[in-house]
Amino acid sequence: MRTFTTIGHVASALAYAARRGARVRADEAAVADAAWARAPVPGALPPGLELEWLGTSGFRLSYDGWDLLIDPYLSRVPLSDLARRRVRLPRYDAIAARAPRARAILVGHTHFDHAMDAPAIAGALGCPVYGGRSLVQLMTLHGLGAQAVEVTAHRTYDVGPFAVTFVPSRHSKLALGLWTPMDGELTCEHLDALTPQAYRCGQVWGLHVAVAGVTLYHQGSCDLIDDELPRGDVDVLLAGIAGRRFTPRYLPRLLGRLRPRLIVPHHYDDFFRPLDAPMGFSLNVNVESFLHEVHAAAPGTPVRALAIGEVMRAPR
Repeated sequence: MRTFTTIGHVASALAYAARRGARVRADEAAVADAAWARAPVPGALPPGLELEWLGTSGFRLSYDGWDLLIDPYLSRVPLSDLARRRVRLPRYDAIAARAPRARAILVGHTHFDHAMDAPAIAGALGCPVYGGRSLVQLMTLHGLGAQAVEVTAHRTYDVGPFAVTFVPSRHSKLALGLWTPMDGELTCEHLDALTPQAYRCGQVWGLHVAVAGVTLYHQGSCDLIDDELPRGDVDVLLAGIAGRRFTPRYLPRLLGRLRPRLIVPHHYDDFFRPLDAPMGFSLNVNVESFLHEVHAAAPGTPVRALAIGEVMRAPR
């Protein structure tokens, strides 16, 4: 995907609005063509390891009786609540209906669509939550500061069978390529002031997870710090794709550094839509184009899409 100027971003958004129906149909077809269920990749995961997409940037990793959650977001704030700056806390009914087990939670940054539900899940299960300083503040607001682990860059944290490393990263500049919305640290001091805008971005992390002889890398935001990324082969790249047009050469830089054997896209669904509604697509995300971009940057690298709630495991 080309990286646009500010005027180009506006033109792209207008073009999308003019042909939104056709784009949605093309994206639906692209997801169907890349579906894991349609063509599993042999050897992508070792026996016993499960990977479930929870929607947005959320995943569950399970191995050897341990469940690890990444950016679980089940509450789904309506767009109207964002626009009206309504206070939003986790929806316990949505979480109870869908929240998987967890022995630990990892949070890549603290925008509401990544971090909102982590305190509620951790409070119910008594598990630790790993993240940056803003995550610690969010947990403290919920009275759960003792369960928050403020991480250090590139240090390895052993979480059961998982070895987790937090890699400094960046958030894409979603505001026409000029700035990151809700940037800075989360400084809210009262739960009754937690509007969607109060969930500030905080430090952004890429997440490197090693387990059962394979490595996975979770890129939750579409920007990166090249020299911070691990250099070498990654077995599975969990690639956030919304907002990638705002980052120059996002995919060539990311794929060239990590050289993944399999790419699983995420953060392309409409995260304002409830999980019990049919899945929609983020504005102007263009999944169809993403498949072409991967082919251009890393020819032959398979891309497989999961449905929300679908589990990827080694084919039998």
